[in-house]
Amino acid sequence: MLSIPRNNSTKRIFIAATRMNDGKTTTSLGLYSALNDSQKKIGYMKPVGQRFVDINGEKIDEDCFLLNETFDVATPIEAMSPIVVHKDFTRNYLDNAQTIYPKIVNRLCRAFDRAAYEKDYIILEGTGHAGVGSVFNLSNAQVAKILNAKVIIVASGGIGRPIDEISLNKALFEKVGVDILGVIINKVEPGKMDFIKHYTSKALNAMGLNLLGCIPTHPRLSEPSLSQITSEINAESLNSSSNTQTNKINKVIIGAKTALGTIDDISDRTLIITSGDREDIIQACIKSNKASLLSGILLTNAIQPKDRVLEEIQASSIPFFLSNYNSYSLISQMNKMNIKTQPKDQDKISIIKEIIKTNIDLSEIERAFQVSL
Repeated sequence: MLSIPRNNSTKRIFIAATRMNDGKTTTSLGLYSALNDSQKKIGYMKPVGQRFVDINGEKIDEDCFLLNETFDVATPIEAMSPIVVHKDFTRNYLDNAQTIYPKIVNRLCRAFDRAAYEKDYIILEGTGHAGVGSVFNLSNAQVAKILNAKVIIVASGGIGRPIDEISLNKALFEKVGVDILGVIINKVEPGKMDFIKHYTSKALNAMGLNLLGCIPTHPRLSEPSLSQITSEINAESLNSSSNTQTNKINKVIIGAKTALGTIDDISDRTLIITSGDREDIIQACIKSNKASLLSGILLTNAIQPKDRVLEEIQASSIPFFLSNYNSYSLISQMNKMNIKTQPKDQDKISIIKEIIKTNIDLSEIERAFQVSL
């Protein structure tokens, strides 16, 4: 069984973060695209995943699915997602760690060799902060060490808290002997880019780390798709509109006032939440010249419209859904949602590619590997 990969030529970039949802997938996607555009052969792998989709009977990490759908990575998808942590994984591991650990490492190394085959670079996306996975001896730091990867730490915008968290993560990576390529600060307000760059560079330089760039926030990246919302709340489709995958939500209106007042409030990419017995609002939206601005209409409290209104809904190009939740509960659910980029979000993917290419110093990354060769 393997304890380290056989491949020792492919350059490994491990994308870690100081906490969950700090932008690892956004960075991985953008970095993959930028390196790919420079005529390099690029691989991708998420060594340890926690959220998965079912692909041909295999549990595949959802971020691997996104990257593969976006770039058609020339690697078997099971090699890109070798270890998926399901609900019984940790308990099973702790019951038989001495037997299971070498098998997991062997699986990891063999998958890496497949994913890195004939590649110049491979992007390795971590899970959570540096210590995540420690309970089964495969923290991000330990995985990066096994795969002999250099690490980029991603943290969210600001100065104080991000620098403190970077310091903690730096200590854990250095403890196991992993080199840190540098730091990317994500989700920076555009008007504060120069300010954040100036002071984080100072703080990071004092820690012996390089700032590779800052990624500004972009309003479109935080917009959920209608399909994400309806999937999260298990809403029932009332018509066959084909726009649910791509329609984004920029504005939400609670249809509690008059039909005319509701129509007046509609702007581009609006979702209306109203009761199924508000026939006046439903029919006004269908007939309005603003109908094309609507991303969808979500009917609440499991109140199905009357048959004659339902016929109009089924003939409409506006996506209609029926939910068991009331309006307040729906808004609460939406506010708690973690908005992740989906394979069909081509508009978001284009934005991510451009933001990374514009704001991250690729030459610094490439130079770090040249120095170490």
